[in-house]
Parts: sequence; structure tokens; C-alpha cells
Amino acid sequence: MPFALALSITLAPLPAVAAQASAWIQSVARAIAAKQTYPRVAQMRGEEGTAKVKLFVSASGTIEHTELVGHSGSATLDKEALALPTREMQLPAPPGGATTVTIPITWKLL
Repeated sequence: MPFALALSITLAPLPAVAAQASAWIQSVARAIAAKQTYPRVAQMRGEEGTAKVKLFVSASGTIEHTELVGHSGSATLDKEALALPTREMQLPAPPGGATTVTIPITWKLL
């Protein structure tokens, strides 16, 4: 069953140069997208949706905590959205120190 994955990221205000923040956001987007998968159970059930996850990122780039701030409509996809950022992932250090990042993660069957 073909499917599409989408990921976009918005960043909480950072006291850093816009170009540095933009580059950091792009590196976070690449790191998260590289780990994103479509849960088999959700595929089989035809579940689609967008979950929004808030990441709490330390000054060193460690993801300290995740929080679901927008439900996808599927418990399976919500669970995957919370687990995804914690999969053996070390983000680059944010340019302005510790910050939060809100990530909408979308799963869509084609």
C-alpha cells in the first residue's frame, strides 16, 4: 500500500541569528524525517493524520522530553509521533541554547 510521509517544523523563538536558526531547523527536519516510518498497523487500518509533537531540546542537542500537543485522530500514529524523536537521535546543538520545537508529523496513504 503506497503512502506518503510529511514533516514540517516550527521553532519557538530563539535569540539567535535567523540564518543559524534556519540552518538548525533544517538539520532537525532531516534528522526527524530520516527516522519517520508508517506503523504497519495504522497502514492496514487505513489510518491517516497529523500529530503535533513538542520537543524540549537541551543546549547540547539532546531531546529531553516530548509532549503530544495535537492529536492525529489515531492512537497508533500518536504513539509513533512521540516515539519517533527519541529513536537514538542526537540533534545538533541549537544556536541559541536550550529551546523547544513543535513538529507536525503527517502520515497519508496514497
